[in-house]
Amino acid sequence: MTKNLYVCLTPALIPLYKVEDYTVVIIDIFRATSSICYGIENGAEAIIPVSEVEECAAYREKGTGYLLAAERNGEVVAGFDFGNSPFSYTPEKVAGKTVVLTTTNGTHALHLSRSAKQVLIGSFLNITSLCNYLKKHEGNILLVCAGWQNNFNLEDTLFAGAVIEQLKHSGYTLDDPAIAANDLFQIGKNDISKYLGKTSHGERLKKLGIEKDIAFCLQVDLTTAIPVLQGEKLVKLI
Repeated sequence: MTKNLYVCLTPALIPLYKVEDYTVVIIDIFRATSSICYGIENGAEAIIPVSEVEECAAYREKGTGYLLAAERNGEVVAGFDFGNSPFSYTPEKVAGKTVVLTTTNGTHALHLSRSAKQVLIGSFLNITSLCNYLKKHEGNILLVCAGWQNNFNLEDTLFAGAVIEQLKHSGYTLDDPAIAANDLFQIGKNDISKYLGKTSHGERLKKLGIEKDIAFCLQVDLTTAIPVLQGEKLVKLI
């Protein structure tokens, strides 16, 4: 039986795929999926991804048990507990808590992928545990790059290529975006930090003075937890 390993280069292209036929991996390296992986690793009970700032704010009416995280264009939205910097997802802040999160790109991609067989969260922080799990997987896999405001970006595509590098000898059929992503990884793999230093989103984050977030998100295998969507919540895959 043929297994497909495909890459969706931006959320705008998700309608071209029958996502219910796939296990989907959401990728938003700078910074949403990195922060989600770090938060779940650090004991967050759950992270609830929502599309809009208003949806996040509505959780204020549901009691005090929620931390509200909202980011737009790289900055924390005024009036919220924090945004999507990984440094906000330390054990001291999130252990035992439920975080409600909305971001410019990552939660948008996730929302559009909800009908998939399974939705997982990927980042450099958990790449080995994610790939080890996927290697045992029997079905089709779609790597969804969150991009930037529905456009292609380098960092998410390169990460997709890094995943493909680990899975491409496991009997999968690759589509052209998957081949291109893996080729991109071959170009950048010897110094990923340097290669991704020229990304447009990286430049946006630098202008905001948060280069340390970029460096943090490019750490490999800092975590082992794989966040998975169960109902409306991202929780640790058991």
